[in-house]
Amino acid sequence: MTANIERPSQPVVSLTQSAADHLRSMLAEQPENAGKYIEEALLGQQKGHMLPWAVRDLKSGDIVGSTRYHDILVQSDRVEIGWTWYAKRWQKSHVNTACKLLLLGHAFDMLECKVVGLRTDNFNFNSQRAIEALGAKKDGVIRHHWPRRDGTVRDSVMYSIILSEWPDVKRHLELRLKKGSEQFSRNK
Repeated sequence: MTANIERPSQPVVSLTQSAADHLRSMLAEQPENAGKYIEEALLGQQKGHMLPWAVRDLKSGDIVGSTRYHDILVQSDRVEIGWTWYAKRWQKSHVNTACKLLLLGHAFDMLECKVVGLRTDNFNFNSQRAIEALGAKKDGVIRHHWPRRDGTVRDSVMYSIILSEWPDVKRHLELRLKKGSEQFSRNK
């Protein structure tokens, strides 16, 4: 595995310049809110409805992104994975596959979840393709669901993976990682 997830232990984690730039561009309207973004994730962890993870590239040791569990519903053995972002250089790389394999494995194998959900903006077609490529099933669309940073309200496309699907999804993700590392070795 060439990427890892870890729980941040400090309100502000050390980011690569490209990751810090990406976080600032996500919060372009108010770049000073980057620290607030991280603090809110850690506060959500303290309150028990979020579990943030820093994403580290193992080769360089750099933090290259972030993701989190959110909408944790203990009563129904459900978590959602989201708030995921990667520095531009790491988008469409092995990092997302590796992180989702780790997150899904932790949710199903360690936390004994029965379902893991994912959601995205109805206009975020790249994210929809990435979620579908993981093996998640599209559950539907919640209309007028979540405020965007620009003040408009998005429709959210909802996906999930249930426990009985996890073994096949796991094999699929492991195969994708293996193929990716073989291709990387040939291109060196």
